[in-house]
Amino acid sequence: MTGINNPTSCEIRLTVPFHDLDPMNMVWHGNYLKYFDVARFALFDKCGIDLYNYSKKTGYLFPIIKTSTKHIIALRNRDELICKATVLEAKIKIVIDFEIRCEGRMEICAKGRSEQVAVKFPEMEMMFEIPDEIRIALGY
Repeated sequence: MTGINNPTSCEIRLTVPFHDLDPMNMVWHGNYLKYFDVARFALFDKCGIDLYNYSKKTGYLFPIIKTSTKHIIALRNRDELICKATVLEAKIKIVIDFEIRCEGRMEICAKGRSEQVAVKFPEMEMMFEIPDEIRIALGY
């Protein structure tokens, strides 16, 4: 069983494309959230979770209600990065921590966190627990 003592995590590898850069030739700050999202869905895939099909089947949506990012070292064109997503909580809300490292140097370039809740659709009623099927798949 994963969870608090052995959190569920997943790493992805990406290469920074030119179109992700800002005029200073660094990755534009909003693209870090995109990298986090790619890692989040790789994590869900690893756990056997398909949120789209789950929402169609059950009517539960999982909107992100909070994000944070700390930029430490700028990523640049063609940098190869590793983005790690780690589940910290999946009982009341899904909390995922992210860490981006530059593969060659292994320096931490950015850290982030996101929080998601379960919402019953179409009522748009926020649930105060993550459904058992999702919670268990994430190791909680």
